[in-house]
Amino acid sequence: MTVCKTLWKVIIIKLAVMFLVLKIFFFQGYLDNKFDNDVQKYDYVIDQITNITN
Repeated sequence: MTVCKTLWKVIIIKLAVMFLVLKIFFFQGYLDNKFDNDVQKYDYVIDQITNITN
């Protein structure tokens, strides 16, 4: 029983560290730096999602 609790604690800590590192290094407000308002951000995201390239 204690092994299971310890493993879950390790998993949660690893996930928290992983998401923290991803947030800091990879998701640094890309849309905030590129666009001035929410409408431009929305248009860009919709264009990227619906853009089909062959």
